[in-house]
Amino acid sequence: MAMDIGISRRRFLIGGAMLPAAALAACAGSLRYQLTDVIRRLLQASSQRAFTALLAPDGFLHDEMARVNLPRALGGDAGGNVLRALVLTEPVRRRLLRQLNQVAARAADRAAPVIADAILDMPVIDAQAIIRGGPTAASLVLEQHVGDSLFRALVPGVDEALRLFDDKALNDALRVATGIDVSALRDDVAHQTAKGIFRAMGREEAAIRADPRNTKDPVLIAVFGGRR
Repeated sequence: MAMDIGISRRRFLIGGAMLPAAALAACAGSLRYQLTDVIRRLLQASSQRAFTALLAPDGFLHDEMARVNLPRALGGDAGGNVLRALVLTEPVRRRLLRQLNQVAARAADRAAPVIADAILDMPVIDAQAIIRGGPTAASLVLEQHVGDSLFRALVPGVDEALRLFDDKALNDALRVATGIDVSALRDDVAHQTAKGIFRAMGREEAAIRADPRNTKDPVLIAVFGGRR
């Protein structure tokens, strides 16, 4: 029995209709559907937690797993010519790092519906294997399903946010860092942002599996509560 994909994204984002925990003990003929619902709930809760943390002030910057790092051309390492080294001082690099992570947050906020839709659309081939799998099994399957679509959704937001730089020191740094390709910078930030989102989701999935009661979702508690 396939899950009804017609459920609205808004209903999905706010939690959807709760499946009674007793339903998990139903007949084997409908078990596949029930476990598929469990996986979607797990991913929903994981994504909600991840985006809540990442979209908080400086959420990307303070998250070691999701942080967007500076590309080499913008002082990401100790290399570079003398002029670049003079302009990209440590204070400027810190400011630039913060700006790029704010860019990531702006773009992620706009691209969040891609994750919500992907969770609803994701085909689940072996639900039991995912539930019994590693701490980030569901997030890894979702990442494979999404592929490059999240990156493509992030690019316009990153491009727009990069144009909002109004810091003279940062703009000077961008000009002086010879060889910097703005489109390459945009793509690099988008790629890092996408990877960071999935890492954050994986971390939240692992936390939910370890302590499902914290979700207050009776289905997740029923499935993962006895696996600790």
